[in-house]
Amino acid sequence: MYIICTYDVAEKRCVKVMKVLRKYMFHVQNSVFEGELTPSKFNELKVKLDKIINPDDAILFYFVYENKKIKKDYLGKAPKSSNIII
Repeated sequence: MYIICTYDVAEKRCVKVMKVLRKYMFHVQNSVFEGELTPSKFNELKVKLDKIINPDDAILFYFVYENKKIKKDYLGKAPKSSNIII
């Protein structure tokens, strides 16, 4: 499944959240990641993030089940490409 993740966490935890997300997804913009994850990888990611955040933080996941139907549009600077995983 293709997932878009956005987060709003306290500044002191922001770097930790970003480091975990970079292991699973592409960093496309400040506080926004996206990528293809299996259900088991997604659950693994949630467990790791849950250990970092506190109740005042927020992490949102948007699920796209048919990524061929995603149309992206933007204004201003083009987002980083997220087509290749190294």
